[in-house]
Amino acid sequence: MRIGYACLNRSLPSAGKTFRLASYSEAKFRETVQHNLDALQQLLEFNVEHNLLFHRISSNTIPFASHPIQTVDWQEEFAEQLSSIGTCIKNNGFRISMHPDQFVLINAKDPKIVEKSIGDLSWHADFLDALGLDTTAKIQIHVGGVYGDKEAAIARFVHEHKRLPSKIQRRLAIEHDDRLFSVRDCMVIHKQTGIPVIFDNLHHECLHNGETQEEAMQQLAITWKKEDGIPLVDYSMQAPGERVGKHAQTLDDKHFTTFIKHVPIDCDIMLEIKDKEPSAIRAKALC
Repeated sequence: MRIGYACLNRSLPSAGKTFRLASYSEAKFRETVQHNLDALQQLLEFNVEHNLLFHRISSNTIPFASHPIQTVDWQEEFAEQLSSIGTCIKNNGFRISMHPDQFVLINAKDPKIVEKSIGDLSWHADFLDALGLDTTAKIQIHVGGVYGDKEAAIARFVHEHKRLPSKIQRRLAIEHDDRLFSVRDCMVIHKQTGIPVIFDNLHHECLHNGETQEEAMQQLAITWKKEDGIPLVDYSMQAPGERVGKHAQTLDDKHFTTFIKHVPIDCDIMLEIKDKEPSAIRAKALC
C-alpha cells in the first residue's frame, strides 16, 4: 500500500507556479515549465526520503498546455528532463496520477465544452507518456453533470468515452462524487466502458446506495485490470463546521486508523488533506 498527497509540498522552498494568460509569452512559458519541472524533481526526492510513493502531479506543471496560445513544443524542448523525472519515478516504484480541474466535462451538453475537455485530457496523457510511464499512471476525472437527467448524462459519458483517443482511454479513471454520481452509478458506466473507478471514502459517506465502505471498495476493485494497476483510493475527512464534503485541514490519526482497518483490498491511497505532506507522513507511520 502506497500513501501519497496531492500536487504541492509545503515543506519545500520551491513550489510549482503558474501565471495569468494575459501575461503569456513563450519566454514566460519556458521559464515556468523549467521551474515546475525542477520543483517536481525536488518534491519526488523528498517523497522518496519519506517513503511516500504515490503522488498526484499538479495539472499546472505545464501551464496553458491545451490553450491555442501555447505553441511551444514542450515535449521536445524538455524531453531530457521529463525522461529523467520518469526514470526517478520508475526506479523508486512511484504510483502517479493526475486530476484535471472540475471544468473537464466529457458528458457536457455543449459540444464546445466536450472538445475543450478532450484537449485538456490529451495534454495530460501526453505528459504521462513523455515521462515514459505505463498505464498504471492514471488521469482521474468526475463523471460530470446530471443536467436534469442522470440516465441521459451517463449515456453521453459512455458515448464520448468511446470516441476518445486511445492515449486518453488507456489512462482514464473516474471517481464517484458527493452529490451526483454514486458508486452504483459509476459501476453502470464501468460495465459499458471498462473504465476503472476510484473509491473516495468521504464521497461515499455523503452519497451511497446503502453499501458499506467494505462492500463499495470490493465492488470497485473488480473494475481495475492488471494493466491499470491495483485500485486507487482517495481518503479524506469532513472538515468540522464546514459544508458537507469539504476536506479537513489535517489528519485525524484515530479516524485514519479506523478507516485502514476497514480496507478489504490491496490499494494505493491518496490523502486529500489540506496540509499535504505532514499528514501523509503521519498516515504512512500508521499503516
